[in-house]
Amino acid sequence: MPVLTEPPSMGDVLKYEVNPNYTREVVTLLVGMPYPVGAVLGRITASGKYKLATSGGTDGAQTASAVLLYAIDATLADATGIVVARGPAIVSRAALAYDATVDDGAKITTKIGQLAAAGIVARDGV
Repeated sequence: MPVLTEPPSMGDVLKYEVNPNYTREVVTLLVGMPYPVGAVLGRITASGKYKLATSGGTDGAQTASAVLLYAIDATLADATGIVVARGPAIVSRAALAYDATVDDGAKITTKIGQLAAAGIVARDGV
């Protein structure tokens, strides 16, 4: 019998939110890549668009401020996505996806702290 696999879904990332009408936002994702479920995003100050939160830079996206709830392909053009942008909310730490520059434990801890400042708590084992 073949093994069936399923790609990650919103339920793998978002474990609790107080009220979707309060915690979620519709945002514009910057063109250039497919964004996976659970992408940790930062907001570009000048344009208001979101991209993967980086570990450096000065465009505003270096501060993690949201988690993407559904995979979005923005390879060819800006795209609209739904994010959890404020808490109280709990996300699975293991389901989060980071920019390539967030490449060690200290940088991941920094991003998780930035999300916590927005009320989005990352937990292990949920």
